[in-house]
Amino acid sequence: MVEENLTPVAALALLLWPIASLCMFAFCKSRSEALILTILAAQLFLPSNTGIKIPMVPQIDKASLASFCALAGCFFLARGESPKRSRRFGLVEVLILSTLISRIITSELNGDDLTVGARFLPGVGLYDAISAAESALIALIPFMLGRHFLRTRTDTETILRILTVAFLFYSIPLLFEIRFSPQLHQWVYNYSPIEFIQSMREGGFRPMVFIGHGLLAAFLLMSSALSAMALWRNRARLGPIPSGLAALYLSAVLMLCKSMGALLYGISGSLLVLMAKPKLLFRVAVLLATVSLAYPLLRSFELVPTTAILDVAKSIDSERAQSLEFRFANENILLARAFERPWFGWGRYGRSRVYDERTGKDLSVTDGRWIIDIGQFGLVGFLSEFGLLAICVYRAAFAFKFTSSSKEQRAIGTLALIVAINMFDLIPNSGLIPWTWLLSGALLGQAEALALGRRSVKSGPTQGYRSDMSSGTRVQPS
Repeated sequence: MVEENLTPVAALALLLWPIASLCMFAFCKSRSEALILTILAAQLFLPSNTGIKIPMVPQIDKASLASFCALAGCFFLARGESPKRSRRFGLVEVLILSTLISRIITSELNGDDLTVGARFLPGVGLYDAISAAESALIALIPFMLGRHFLRTRTDTETILRILTVAFLFYSIPLLFEIRFSPQLHQWVYNYSPIEFIQSMREGGFRPMVFIGHGLLAAFLLMSSALSAMALWRNRARLGPIPSGLAALYLSAVLMLCKSMGALLYGISGSLLVLMAKPKLLFRVAVLLATVSLAYPLLRSFELVPTTAILDVAKSIDSERAQSLEFRFANENILLARAFERPWFGWGRYGRSRVYDERTGKDLSVTDGRWIIDIGQFGLVGFLSEFGLLAICVYRAAFAFKFTSSSKEQRAIGTLALIVAINMFDLIPNSGLIPWTWLLSGALLGQAEALALGRRSVKSGPTQGYRSDMSSGTRVQPS
C-alpha cells in the first residue's frame, strides 16, 4: 500500500536511500559524521509528506527511513569502539518510557466511539496503541543515537560544521526558489507537499526546496547561521572559506526567506553567540526551555499576555497579526477540548479536534506541537515529550562548569540554544523532526560525558591520572 500522493520518483528515492546511507557510513571519516549526514541529508533531499504504508508496519517516510538507516549504520556498518556512558537508570529513561507507555494508556482509555453532528469518530483500539507506541519509539531513535555516539567536544564541532557547510550548498536552491517560486519538489517528485498559497509572502515567495515547508526551511537555515557564527567566534575555519563570511552570507539568505519567526530567532541568537559570554547562552536556553514546558499551564491560567503580543504584532505587520490572532483563538477552543480528558488525551483520528455540533464540520486548526500533544496524549504525553527535550538543555547547563575551555563552552552553548529555540518554536509550529532529536541527544550525551569525567576525577584517578573533560577518558599527566 502507498499513500495517495506517492509518485514513482518519490518511491524510488525512498527505496534507494538505504544505499545512500550505506555509502555515507562507508566513506565518511568517522561514524559521527556519517550519523549526522544520514539524518540531515534525508531531511534536505527526500520527498516530504508522503511514504510507503504496509499494513502492521510503520509508514516508511523520510523521518522513519532516516532513523532506521542511521540505526543500522551505527551498529552494523560503522567501525570503532563505542563510547562509554553511565549505566544508571534515571529521569531520562523514565521520560522515554513515559512517552511510549502514555500512548498505550491513551488508546486503552479512548475505546468509545464519538458522533458529532454528521461526523463519526471511531474509538481507539489495541492496534492503534501499538502503532502509536511504535511511532514514538521510531521518532526517538535519533535521540538515542545522538546520546550514545555524539558525546565529545569534537562531535559538537562536527555538528556545527556540517550544518554550516550543508546550507552553504543548500542556499543555492533556496535562492532559486526565492526568485522563481517553490517548484523544485514539484519538478523532481511530481507533486507539491503543501498548497502553493502557503509559499506566497509579501509579494514574493518563501522557499522550501525538499524540506516540506518554508517555515521549517527557514528555521534550519537560521540554525546553520548560528552554527557558523559560533565557529567564527571560536576562530574556526571551514576549509578555504572563512567562517565569518559564511555566517554573513547565511544570515543574508535568511533575511530573504520571508519568515519573521526564524529571522527574529536569528537576530537575537546571533547577538548572543557573538557578544555574550557562554554562561548567558545557557541561561537563555534554560529560560526558553522552561517557558516552553510551562506554556500550557500559563495559557490555561491566562498568564500569557496575548493582547499585548497582538498589539505588538499589529504595529509590525497586520497580516501576521491576524494570523497570530487566529492561532490564539484556535488554541483556546482546542485547550478547552483537551482539558475534557486532561491526563491522557483523546487519542488519534481527530478525536481531539473541535467540530460543529450540527454539521460535524471541523472548526479547528492545529499549528503548535504542544496543543497537538495535549489534545492527543494529554498532559502526560506532553510532559514526557517536551520534558525529554528540556532535560537535555538543563543537563547541558549544569555540565557547563565541567568544560575545559571557553571555545568548548560556546560550542555546547550554541547547540543548547538551537535546541531551546526549536523547543520554543514548537509553541506556534509543529516542526519536531529527527534532526531536532539528534541534536537533543548529542547535547545530552555531551553533558553526561562531562559529568562522568568529573565523577572520574573525584573517585578514580589516584594513581597519577587526571580526567580529560572532553571525552571522559584518562590520560597521563604531562
